[in-house]
Amino acid sequence: MSINNWFIKIRAIKPRLIKFRSFRLWSDKPRPTEPTSAASAHPSLDENGLSQCLRIACGGLLGFIISQAMGWNYGVFFTVFPMFLVGLVPVLNAHVVRQFFANALLNCIEVSLVVGLTRHMPPIMAGLAFALFYWRFRMMAKGPLFLFGANGVLTLSILLHFASYPQLSLSDLLASNLMASGLAVGIAALMYTVFPDRQPRGPFPRQEKTPARIRHETLIGALTATLSFLVFQVFDLRDSLSAQMATILILFALGYPGAKLSAQRRAIGTLLGCNLAIVIQLVLYTQSQHFLLVLPLYWVGLLMFARLHVTEGGGSGVGFGGLTTLGILFGQSLSPQQDLIFSALYRFSSMCVALVATLAVMALLHRLLNAWQPTRVSEA
Repeated sequence: MSINNWFIKIRAIKPRLIKFRSFRLWSDKPRPTEPTSAASAHPSLDENGLSQCLRIACGGLLGFIISQAMGWNYGVFFTVFPMFLVGLVPVLNAHVVRQFFANALLNCIEVSLVVGLTRHMPPIMAGLAFALFYWRFRMMAKGPLFLFGANGVLTLSILLHFASYPQLSLSDLLASNLMASGLAVGIAALMYTVFPDRQPRGPFPRQEKTPARIRHETLIGALTATLSFLVFQVFDLRDSLSAQMATILILFALGYPGAKLSAQRRAIGTLLGCNLAIVIQLVLYTQSQHFLLVLPLYWVGLLMFARLHVTEGGGSGVGFGGLTTLGILFGQSLSPQQDLIFSALYRFSSMCVALVATLAVMALLHRLLNAWQPTRVSEA
């Protein structure tokens, strides 16, 4: 079946899929919920989709190569940030770049002040973290500055968690964040130059929300993110970065109903990513520390998940879960002193526990907020 015929079928079912718009950042394609034909059961890529796949895979690979070659700390920043920028935002423009840079600079200032002044006062530190999360989620709920809010919530939760440990170098952490952000923008610009879109993308439709819905989405996101930060602090879970990221990424759905679907998709993507990482480790066996042998297998894995990510519609689903899993495992655990197989198994188990706990908290908050008229939403 030709690409034109496939798109005609997609347009025919588009009105029934409008409710899934809130699960993505910016994308010009709907995410099908169930196959309605042979074409939709095995979706093909258009020219723009193929370009985006190559941007994601090559951009993620380039960030990984640079961080490993330079021996920089916090390699996960350098592998995940390019995927975030070219994967969840399929159009790179000055507005996107400004949001990305502004968030990186503001995060460094916020973390320096909050940790430097309140590290010895955990209750005050938690209150300030809630205020920062509340501000970011309000931006996300309103829409125009979604990227600024989403990237801020994700990086701020990670930076606050690691910066709270006195034995870790705060300057090294913040410098790595700034360097990774600048590198991600440079990689994204290069990828859009080498693999440009063939057709102009349509504008992202904005969703009209009531003030009560905005308050509901803001509070449920800010409260859940703050509780996640507190749990990882209290139990000293500094080695569970993947689980912490998972609890934040499902909040991008902005509400409990969307988070349930997002958690299911992310769990599947993480499982597939962990299994692929284990397969790569077993294929290489004793040669797994040979960098040049790792690169082609890592790139193929990124390309597979990038295709799945694009055909899903560009949201934080199975494909993006697999991408970030590979990025975290290889960026954080690829060294002679670490066992990639153990890291993969630990990542999946900790992520599952974190997702179940996060969904339980969100379900409770959803019911409590719906019991109050100023934050009540219509869906169950």
